[in-house]
This record gives sequence, structure tokens and C-alpha cells, in this order.
Amino acid sequence: MYKLVAIDLDGTLLNSYGEVSEKTREAIKEAVNNGIEIVLASGRPISSVEDLANDLGANHYLISGNGAIVYDMHENKIVYDKFLSKEQVLNIVKICDENSIYYNIYTENDVLTKSLNYNTLFYHSENAHKQEEKRTNINIISDIYEYIERTDDLNFLKITVCDQSQIIFNSIIKKIKNIPNIDVLDVSHMSRKIIKNGTEEVSVEYCYTEITNKNVNKWEALKYIMEKENINVDETATIGDNVNDSEMIQNAGLGVAMGNSSPAIIDIANQVVSTNNDDGVCEAFEKYINI
Repeated sequence: MYKLVAIDLDGTLLNSYGEVSEKTREAIKEAVNNGIEIVLASGRPISSVEDLANDLGANHYLISGNGAIVYDMHENKIVYDKFLSKEQVLNIVKICDENSIYYNIYTENDVLTKSLNYNTLFYHSENAHKQEEKRTNINIISDIYEYIERTDDLNFLKITVCDQSQIIFNSIIKKIKNIPNIDVLDVSHMSRKIIKNGTEEVSVEYCYTEITNKNVNKWEALKYIMEKENINVDETATIGDNVNDSEMIQNAGLGVAMGNSSPAIIDIANQVVSTNNDDGVCEAFEKYINI
């Protein structure tokens, strides 16, 4: 019997349109009704994860910023954090600005960006179909370096760097990796999202990486929750698709990879289910969890 199930969002729980199917919703609600702790574990800011968690009834803990934060929705506060420092963020911003590569910065509740592109363009598209209080907060700032330099009350979860050119992208990432005490996610495949524009569908593809403080990952955040709730490793199940899910898939009692996962994730998973567009999360619950 699993007592805790952690689920990634993009590429896992959410389909390519950023939606959760009704079939998957019902499977998760059944698990919640059976007393299973459901934890949404995402790279997104708190506000973007919390509204979905509440919709699904998974309203106790959530993990944000790829493990930079554990947020307790019962207490309405952060109970665990590993933020990037202002100095680290400014160093990364400087490199990105000098090399004209796209980036955005995740704080507790906002995504800071210079323009809507790549992942922020997808969030913007999602927001068009959401009530105002459930939207991902996107803060467009012309001079991000100056804004961060003069603002003292920001907590930085992660930075996402994106580009369509693999060659340009790799050269910038090489420079960023020289900054001490950060982790740079090695993503070997391009991200692909679909944006609805009226009756048309627009595919957005890009190379990307995610930068966090050293030793930040979803499994470390989950261990905090497990200890607090007296849950053993063999009582945990995790579901994901990407390299930022690798630690939690490899270490949990049951690690489930989506059919659309990168090969590295499929190799380390205990089980593989259908894709995020074919109710893979629902399949995981029906076959391995809600039994």
C-alpha cells in the first residue's frame, strides 16, 4: 500500500495542451479518498502548482522549483527551502544578457521574464483559459539585472534558459556551469509544447535547461515530507518524464516513467506507462496504486 505519490506536472500529469483529463482526475481523487498523500512536484512557482493541487484535492504539500520549496497548504507557508542566492542569479543573468540568450527566473509566485517566448509563452496561453486567480503570474521586466539588484525581498527557485539553436545553447550552458554551487540540469532532448490559437495549434520546440542551487531536486524535498509524515521509502511512488524527475523515480519504492519520457528516465523506472496524452498517470494509478 502506497501512502505517498509524487507526480510531476509538465509532460506527466498535464497533456501537451496543459490539461488534466477527467479520467486522470478521477483516479487521483480516488487515491486521495483512500488516504494517499498526493504531492504535485513541479518546476513551476507555488501559485501555478497550488491551484491545480486544490482542484485535484491534493491540498496538503506541494513541491515547487524542482525541489527548491516544500509548501504546506494547510499552514499556508513554506516549510522547506533551498533558494539560489542573489549573487548566483545576477551572475547567470549577466551571462545570458551578454550572450543574448533567452531566460526566465522563478520566484515563489512569479516568473520574471523580458518577453513572452518558449515556456512563458506556453504559460501565457494556459492563462487565457484560466480564471484570474488561477493563472501563472508572469512579470515582464525590461531590465531584469537592475530589477534584481535593487530588490531585496525576492526568493529565487530556479532559472530556465532556452534557445532554438543547440549550438548556441550548449556554448552558453558551458559558461554558466563555471558558476560555483549551482546545479545545471542536463536535458538531452528538446521541449515540445502545443499552443492553441483559436482553431489552430502551434507547436513550440526549444532546447532548455534549469538551474538551481546545489543539491536541489524533488527527491530531497520528498524526503522532508516523508520524514514529517513518518512514511517509509517503500511506501512512496513517483511518476515523471524528465531528468528533473530522475532522483525521485530512482529512489522511490515505485518509480513510474511516462511513455513520452527521455530514454534515461525509462531506463531507471520500475514501470513504464502510456504517454501524457494517453492518460499515462491514470494507468499508473489503476495498475499499481489504486489496487
